[in-house]
Amino acid sequence: QVQLVESGGGLVQAGGSLRLSCTASVKIDNINKMAWYRQHPGKQRELVAVIFRSGGLQYAESVKGRFTIFRDNAKNTVDLQMNSLKVEDTAVYYCNGGEDFFILPGNYWGQGTQVTVSS
Repeated sequence: QVQLVESGGGLVQAGGSLRLSCTASVKIDNINKMAWYRQHPGKQRELVAVIFRSGGLQYAESVKGRFTIFRDNAKNTVDLQMNSLKVEDTAVYYCNGGEDFFILPGNYWGQGTQVTVSS
């Protein structure tokens, strides 16, 4: 079973930046689909960004132009660079991976990392 571990969450002021990293128990480059999801309190988990091994990308409309997802094969991580953070970005962020080609959650999940953006 593939294990994913997130790091990099924390508290930041609105307008600031954070970078989340997700590492895996296997080579990240061997996982076809890697994504970041987030969950606001009392709401369903939602897709933030996904990247396929082919290089294909997709972002939620709410983060386009502010967040960037990328694979760092040298570090064996998938990172989410978050800029111009807003209070509404406050959520638990989860790393996700899978072997299919759909814009849907894969089978592998991390434990989540809290991101809090203060006004």
